[in-house]
Amino acid sequence: MSKEKSKKPKKESPKPKIGEVDKRQIKLLKSVIEDLINKQSVEIIDLLAGKKNVNEFAIAEKLKLTINQTRNILYKLSDFGLVSFIRKKDKRKGWYIYFWTLDIFQSLSLLEEKLKNKLKILETQSHNRKQGRHYLCTTCSIEVNEETALLNDFICPECEEVYELSDDSEVIEHIGKNIDKLKREIILVSEERIKQEEKIGKEKQRKINKAEKEKQLKRKLKREETKRAKEKLLKKEGKLKKKKPAKKKPTNKKKSKKKPTKKATKQKKPIKKKTKNKPSKKPAKKKPTKKKK
Repeated sequence: MSKEKSKKPKKESPKPKIGEVDKRQIKLLKSVIEDLINKQSVEIIDLLAGKKNVNEFAIAEKLKLTINQTRNILYKLSDFGLVSFIRKKDKRKGWYIYFWTLDIFQSLSLLEEKLKNKLKILETQSHNRKQGRHYLCTTCSIEVNEETALLNDFICPECEEVYELSDDSEVIEHIGKNIDKLKREIILVSEERIKQEEKIGKEKQRKINKAEKEKQLKRKLKREETKRAKEKLLKKEGKLKKKKPAKKKPTNKKKSKKKPTKKATKQKKPIKKKTKNKPSKKPAKKKPTKKKK
C-alpha cells in the first residue's frame, strides 16, 4: 500500500494559449502594414484580425476616417493579396457596400519574404565590410570605399580634407546583431505561417468531409426511394395476378396448337418423293404397241 501511495500522477506539460498566439500574429501583421503603407493604418489590423466580412463603414467610423480614405488603405492591401472583399447592394440607397476579410496566411508569407530580403542585404554588407576598407570624412560625415578614395587621392571633393580610415569593427558588430535579430524574426514568422497553413488545411478537410457526408446521405435517400418505388410496383403486380388468373391458361393452349402444325408440314416431304417415280410407268405403255405391228 505504501508503494501505491508514493506514486503520483505526472503533471502534463502546459499547452500554449490561443490568446498569446493571436497577439504574436497581430504584432507581425502590424509590422507588415507599417512597411507597406504607414503607422496610421496599423489600427486596421485590430478591426479585421479574427473576423470575416467586416463592413467598410464600421471600419471608417472606428478609424475616424472618411470612406474614401479607408477604401484607399484597403485597396492597397488587396493589391498585395492581404485582404479580400465581398460586395453587396444596398436595397434602400442603391449603391454597393464592401465587406472585408484579412488573409493572415498571405500576410505572414509576404512578411517572411521581406525579412529574408533584408537579411540578404545585411549579409552582403557584413561581407563587404570584412573584406574591404572604408574611409571617412569627419567634417562631411561621408563614408567611401577604398576605390573611390583612390580616385579622389584620399581627399574629400566637397571640403578638400583628407579621409580617415574608419574602424569597421563596431559597424560589423552592429550588422551582426541585426542579422541575428532578423533570423529570430524569420523563425517566428515561419512558425506562425505553418500554424496558419495547418488551420487552413483542417478547414478544407472539414469542408470535404461535409460534402462527402452530404453526398452519401443523398445516395441513401435515392436508394430508399427506388426501393419504395419497386415495392409499390411489386404490390401492384401481385394484385393484378390475383384479379386475372384465367388469362394465362388460353395463352398456353395456343402455343400447344402451333407445335403440331409444324410437324405436319415436315410429313408432307415424303409425299413429293412418290411423284418422282411416275416416269417408270411410261416405258411400260410403249412396249405393247411395238408387239402389235
